[in-house]
Amino acid sequence: MGIIFCRECQKELSKESRICPYCGASLPKLEWKRQGFEWKTDKTLFGYPLIHIAFGRDTQNKIRVAKGIIAIGQFAIGLITFAQFGIGILFGLGQFILSTTAIAQFAISILLGIGQLSIGYISIGQFSLGFYVLAQNGFGKYIWSPQMKTKEAIIFFTQLYGRLRELFLKSF
Repeated sequence: MGIIFCRECQKELSKESRICPYCGASLPKLEWKRQGFEWKTDKTLFGYPLIHIAFGRDTQNKIRVAKGIIAIGQFAIGLITFAQFGIGILFGLGQFILSTTAIAQFAISILLGIGQLSIGYISIGQFSLGFYVLAQNGFGKYIWSPQMKTKEAIIFFTQLYGRLRELFLKSF
């Protein structure tokens, strides 16, 4: 049985240890490459990889940005984006997203924004700005909130809910 040093606390432990008994680091024998991670598919569309995943920094210490048809990363730009900070042409999911349709903590969208702070033609969230707004607090032409209930917003969101429910029930 070999002896190694934990990558976190530098204390001696067994080579077979899966968790450091001193500091709790998982897989203590692994050396973490602090540069991050990047992977792309070989297949491309319009010069962009179908899937591009990127996290962390490169060897020159520059932030890695995922750029692909489907882009996944801390920072990402793509047709469909999953990111902490991202731009999605059709759809984005993450923390700060700018897209046609966005689901994020801060969702800025053209069509549909869903999030804690959301902006979009249809906006659903805690604080929302849009044409049709369903929110705790919001501003828009037609609003459904605890403070204001316009007839048009109630009809719109009730019909939207009915159509989505029908769509999902038919799918399963």
